[in-house]
Amino acid sequence: MAAVAFLGAYAWPILNPSLVAPWPTVCHLFAWLAWGLFAVDLVVRLVMAADRRSFLRDNLLDLAVVALPLLRPLRLLRLVTLLAVLNRHAGHSLRGRVVVYVVGATSLVMVVASLAILDAERGRPGSTIESFGDAVWWSFTTVTTVGYGDRFPVTVQGRAVAVGLMLAGIALLGVVTATFASWLVERVREAGEDSEAVTRRDLTMLTAEVARLRAVLEARAVSESADRAGSEA
Repeated sequence: MAAVAFLGAYAWPILNPSLVAPWPTVCHLFAWLAWGLFAVDLVVRLVMAADRRSFLRDNLLDLAVVALPLLRPLRLLRLVTLLAVLNRHAGHSLRGRVVVYVVGATSLVMVVASLAILDAERGRPGSTIESFGDAVWWSFTTVTTVGYGDRFPVTVQGRAVAVGLMLAGIALLGVVTATFASWLVERVREAGEDSEAVTRRDLTMLTAEVARLRAVLEARAVSESADRAGSEA
């Protein structure tokens, strides 16, 4: 809830640069309040951890986000935990859960990146990203690794956002490729299993037919043998 509220407080002044006082200050203070909650959350989990050194090693991003105010927007990535709700409807298929997480996480990262790049680039000399539409278009071309070049960051902060989004795009392509490959392998395996099942069924039926014919022939041979014996007698 704090992360969602933080997203709203972070996004509102960016999407509405003409926001009148005191709302920009309120949003700024609310963002700091949410950041304070995140810091308290990290400290409490650290105190409760059985192995604090291991906890810090496993939560370096959380520590960096709390320790470095410049990285506070990255805390919005905790919204990915909301995907657990959607995951209930993904069934028991691992592929279904992967698709839900990839789509949800990618959408979230693109929204956050669009807000961050717009905040960093708007009004800067030489900037080509001056509206949220420009920022969303830039996010799409960057996360898909297309990079048309019509929109690009000119500030250090904007380029840092771009690097993060590029890495997210590479990870996304890897997950999508792996998921598609897994689907193809499963389909081929299912087709092979169906073919084998048909072959086994046909073989069973053929074996049964051969056995029946053999029994008929043996019965006929016994009958003919008995007839010949009777004729000779």
